[in-house]
Amino acid sequence: MRARTEESVNVLGGPLKPCSFDPQTGFFRDGCCNTGPEDRGRHTVCVRVTEEFLAFSRQQGNDLSTPRPEYGFPGLRPGDRWCLCAARWAEALAAGVAPKVVLASTHRATLAVVPLEVLQAHAMPTRDPTRH
Repeated sequence: MRARTEESVNVLGGPLKPCSFDPQTGFFRDGCCNTGPEDRGRHTVCVRVTEEFLAFSRQQGNDLSTPRPEYGFPGLRPGDRWCLCAARWAEALAAGVAPKVVLASTHRATLAVVPLEVLQAHAMPTRDPTRH
């Protein structure tokens, strides 16, 4: 039986885009930052992790760098995309090490924790296909 998820809508009001399939991310390990009642941590912010953020997370007691094969977790490296808990992203922001956000892949449930303007100020640049 599949867990119930909230509607897959991003912070911009559009359809939630995948965050990462390699490594496979998301609370439901579906590649997206979907959420639902079981996701108490609200793993809803799609980011591109940095070495600074990984070190910060390790200091906070959540080592995301070390592989955990028993859980099918390969460990993250700088540049990987990952669905972070909204509150952890906010903590990283306060510490000055928040990774860039992929807005189209960040679930709108994040807005209960972080305002859209703050997310936009820390968004990854989007590619404009009309510019070279």
